[in-house]
Amino acid sequence: MDDIQVLLAQRAELDKKITEARRERRGDAIAKIRALMAEHGLSAADIAGKVVSARASAAGSVSPSSGTSTGKVAAKYRNAATGDAWTGRGLQPRWLRAALEGGAKIEDFKI
Repeated sequence: MDDIQVLLAQRAELDKKITEARRERRGDAIAKIRALMAEHGLSAADIAGKVVSARASAAGSVSPSSGTSTGKVAAKYRNAATGDAWTGRGLQPRWLRAALEGGAKIEDFKI
């Protein structure tokens, strides 16, 4: 019975050391990544691959299989006070819905 408790205590100590080692290695890796990003002028969006090249955005990036556009859609409405924009697709954003309920007209926000 005592042997089991000793082994469990050793396992708990090893688990603690493993967790600390992983945390330290993770911190080192993050520091290296941040240094490389700063050195090369990269952002988190660059790393995530969400940056659209100028050529692709100008061409409208069409999906070859479906023929539908997969690129960004130009905004049609803009809130001059905040700079928020809406393409006119999908649900109206809260800022526009609130302005319309307040008596504004959608034409007031047209770009």
